[in-house]
Amino acid sequence: MPSALDTPQGAAELAESLLPPLGNRWLHTQAVAARAREASAAVSEADRDLLVAAAWLHDIGYAPELRDTGFHPLDGARYLESLGAPARLVRLVAHHSGAVYEAEQRGLSPELAVYEREDSPVLDALIFADMTTGPAGQSFDFDTRIDEILVRYEPGSEVHNAISKARPYLQGAVERTRDRMAHQPM
Repeated sequence: MPSALDTPQGAAELAESLLPPLGNRWLHTQAVAARAREASAAVSEADRDLLVAAAWLHDIGYAPELRDTGFHPLDGARYLESLGAPARLVRLVAHHSGAVYEAEQRGLSPELAVYEREDSPVLDALIFADMTTGPAGQSFDFDTRIDEILVRYEPGSEVHNAISKARPYLQGAVERTRDRMAHQPM
């Protein structure tokens, strides 16, 4: 059976079935999807729907009913896999926004490694969308977003440590996406 999860509409419907009770997380997700649409010029035309679908689904692992490991990229990816979502979509959700760094902090690197990370304009654009959107959907520049995360999570926590280590990687993805967007014909 073909999946509609890799379409923006199908992904939005699934996200809307899980995230609205989480308040700001739902606002953030909607804004990340909108930002991904804006950034879609940075990826090939064939990958634009996939990018927006991944943006809709990047945080579904926060839904309480999906919580298994407590690490939302992994829990979201596992859920999508259980639904038969396309493997590439699953991998993008698993690896959004430097998840490998937090997996290391949490001792979950082997579990995350099941999902191969692609280094691509699509993953870069997904990172761009997430790392320029605040926790309640605000439009942030990269440094403001990183600083907000570092203030929200206590020093020494897995997230604080991971974001501190991931900052250069994340910044590179954001800059590559901005460059690709700037070089696209209007």
